[in-house]
Amino acid sequence: MTIIKQHRCPALLISAPASGQGKTTFTAALARYHRNQGRTVRVFKTGPDFLDPMILEQASGNPVYQLDLWMVGEQACKQQLYEAAAEADLILIEGVMGLFDGTPSSADLAELFGIPVLALIDTSAMAQTFGAIAHGLAHYRSELPFAGVIANRVASDGHADMLAESVSDGIHFYGSLKRDENITLPDRHLGLFQAGEIEDLETRLEQAAALISNTDLKDLPASVTFELNTTGTQVKYLLKNIKIGIAKDEAFSFIYPANIDTLKQMGAEFIFFSPLKDKTLPEVDCLWLPGGYPELHLKTLQNNNSMRESIKQHHANNKAILAECGGMLYLLNTLTDKENNRSEMVGIIDGDGMMQQNLVGLGMQEVELNNGKVTAHTFHHSSMRTTLEPITHGIRQRGKRPGEAVYKDKQLTASYLHLYFASNPKIIAQLFKAKIKL
Repeated sequence: MTIIKQHRCPALLISAPASGQGKTTFTAALARYHRNQGRTVRVFKTGPDFLDPMILEQASGNPVYQLDLWMVGEQACKQQLYEAAAEADLILIEGVMGLFDGTPSSADLAELFGIPVLALIDTSAMAQTFGAIAHGLAHYRSELPFAGVIANRVASDGHADMLAESVSDGIHFYGSLKRDENITLPDRHLGLFQAGEIEDLETRLEQAAALISNTDLKDLPASVTFELNTTGTQVKYLLKNIKIGIAKDEAFSFIYPANIDTLKQMGAEFIFFSPLKDKTLPEVDCLWLPGGYPELHLKTLQNNNSMRESIKQHHANNKAILAECGGMLYLLNTLTDKENNRSEMVGIIDGDGMMQQNLVGLGMQEVELNNGKVTAHTFHHSSMRTTLEPITHGIRQRGKRPGEAVYKDKQLTASYLHLYFASNPKIIAQLFKAKIKL
């Protein structure tokens, strides 16, 4: 017999007509405002993203997980929301791109779980057209739960009045936020700066949070019922007594909290280490080198010869390594940045990486490894040449072209793909534990 459990919690999904409207800054401001009121705030991010969640985690004080109907899956999204509702006073979800962009979209997620959508609209170059955009977002899909709209980057009180007057009856206008460069978050080629790199982030968050008190969002939104059935499956202890070394520093930081949870649930022990600062690897059975920004730390990585030799020896000893995107670039012979500065890397993978001026890879993919599929995504501004032949390629969610190459050398698995471990823990266990019998 399946038992349905329920929790209720105020919730909003923050979306926009397009990217670049200020969703992350606004969601962080809203989270920090309610946290400052003594409330427990849980924030989620729609779609694959490592950088926005770092900001949102600092704003809310809680880890930020992904919600994506394709990469994460409907049941896992449902479970995460249910568990958050059990402990939180407010759930916020930052959407991806525009409200209806992508398949599945932020709107699909909101509609499936009955979460009201708050549309943030950048009004820096418009006036009454704000009302038309608000009307379109609210009525484009009749089944979408739509909370209302809020105006962002407003120039003046007069500008705010024109915006408010343009909104159709029946659409809640939550207020407006003045344009303020003091709260703008800096960005670069892969998105926002990492939270730890923004020295005055706390000041920016507090100043942004103060703006919320002048809007209707100072009060909690309506509560939503989140359900979960009790027929979930348990992850087996496939990595019990396995010690995993995980690179984590300014150069390697693209780590989903759900991936760490999956490793824990499989019984793995793990030790974080820094290829930038530590001299050698910790005593571990296998390595995970996640993505990040190795191109911003070329000289430091090159000059840490003892760490490079330690990783080489780990590979020579036929111990498992999973290297994703930036982690894979670190294992090449050389890596060249956008200014044509070239440095020596570890040298396990025979090849060279080159940063490009434009985006090279983007999108959702899944990949078949060891007779099982794992969901993943790719997002990079680099290219690479290697003498290794791919063992397989990712399968794109959209389009028929081959996806990212996957390389294998001894117990090393390397690709531009960022794997979502929870989509197939069994396969992830095989990547980390050589000769595992499943």
